[in-house]
Amino acid sequence: MKTLIITRLAFLSFLFSCLAILAAENARVVNLVATPRTPWNGLVDITYSLECDTPDDAMAVSFQGHDRDWDESVPMTSLTGDGAAGELLQAGGPYHIVWDSAADWPGGHSSEFTVTATAEAKENWPRYLVVDLNTGAITTSSTGPDLSDDTCRTTELWLRRIQKGTFTMGSPDTEVGRFSSETQHQVTLTEDFYIGVFPITQKQFFLVYGSNPSNYQGDTRPVEKINYGILRGESKGAGWPSSNEVDEDSFLGKLRAKTGRDFDLPTEAQWEYACRAGTTTALNTGKNLTWPSQDSAMDEAGRYLSNQKDGRGGYSEHTKVGSYQPNAWGLYDMHGNVRECCLDWYQKDLGNSAVTDPKGPATGTERSDRGGSFFFYAQHCRSATRNKFSPLGSSPFLGGRVALTLTSTP
Repeated sequence: MKTLIITRLAFLSFLFSCLAILAAENARVVNLVATPRTPWNGLVDITYSLECDTPDDAMAVSFQGHDRDWDESVPMTSLTGDGAAGELLQAGGPYHIVWDSAADWPGGHSSEFTVTATAEAKENWPRYLVVDLNTGAITTSSTGPDLSDDTCRTTELWLRRIQKGTFTMGSPDTEVGRFSSETQHQVTLTEDFYIGVFPITQKQFFLVYGSNPSNYQGDTRPVEKINYGILRGESKGAGWPSSNEVDEDSFLGKLRAKTGRDFDLPTEAQWEYACRAGTTTALNTGKNLTWPSQDSAMDEAGRYLSNQKDGRGGYSEHTKVGSYQPNAWGLYDMHGNVRECCLDWYQKDLGNSAVTDPKGPATGTERSDRGGSFFFYAQHCRSATRNKFSPLGSSPFLGGRVALTLTSTP
C-alpha cells in the first residue's frame, strides 16, 4: 500500500500536497505521484510503479481517496488507464491512470487530500495460453509447462502472457559486443501480448503445416529452413505493416484457421521486450559479456557456437528447446539455438526518439530476426542484437516464435 497526501493550489481552492508512506508488503506500489491538471478541470494524473517479492506474479491495483478536512473517504472509481479496469499488471512501470474527481466527488475540495494505492499479488492468474495442435482447442494455465513431459514441445503450443509496458530498446555504447544498429531509445507497448514459451518446434510445425523442412531433424528441436513466406505467405502475408493478413496456406494461416485466433510473429520491439523481461544487461540472465566470442555468461543462457560440446545436443547443431536457462518471464531459447523471424522490415538505424507500438518501416527488402543461433558467437545472441534475412530465403539457422497481440483483455 502506498499513501500519498497531495497538496497543490488549484481551482476552487482545491489544495493538494504530497507525502509518501510505504508499507512493506509482498506487492508494493512505489513512486506514486498524483498531479491535478492545470487549469483545474477535475482530472488528476496518477503515475506509479510496482514491485513484488515474486516478480512472476501479476498484481491488481486499487485506489482510495480521503478528505482529511472532514475525515471522509472518497471513492476513486472513475479511473482510466493502466490497472484502472482491474487488469493485472506485472512488476515495473511507470504506469499511468487518470482520476475524474468531478465524477466521484462532485464539488469536492479539500486543503489536504490523501490518495492510497494498494497492490495485491495474484499468484494463480492465467499467465499461459495452451493450444492443442491436434484439435485447435485453447485453454489457459496459471503455471508454466512441465518440461519433463515433451507434450509442451510437440502436440501443445504454450504461450506466455506479457504485460504492456515501457522499456529501453537497444544497448549502451559500453556493452561488449554491441553493433551500431542498436541505438538506445524508449519504446512503449500499449497492448498485452502472448509469445511462445519456446521457438516453434518441428513437431508443432508439422502438425499445423503438414511437412517439416528442417535440416537437423528432431521433434523437440526448433524448426528451421523456414522463412517469412512460409510463415506468413508471399501474397497477403507480405503486406505487414499495412495489413496483418496472412495467406491461408501459410503456417500462420493454417494456425489461425485451426484455432480461430490471429496468431502472428512478434514485432522486433515485442521480441526484445519479452526477451529482456525487465533486464538491462546484455543477456536476460542479468549478466553482461566479458568477451564477444566465447563467454561463460552465455554458456547457461542458450545454445551458441562456443558451448556445442556441453552434452545437450549434437556438435554444430541446434538442440532440444528448453535445454537452457529461461528468463524471468519463463521464456526459453531467446539467446541462441535458432534465429527468430520478426514481423518488421529491417531498418539499420532505429533512431533515438521515443516511440509507441513500433511496427517497423513501411517497406523494405529484408525482414528482421532476433536471438542469434547455435552457429553464432555470444555477441550475436545478446538481447539487443539485430539481424536481417531475405523474406524468401532459408537456412538451418533460421526459425521463429509465435505471438498474439491482445487488442482487448480477454
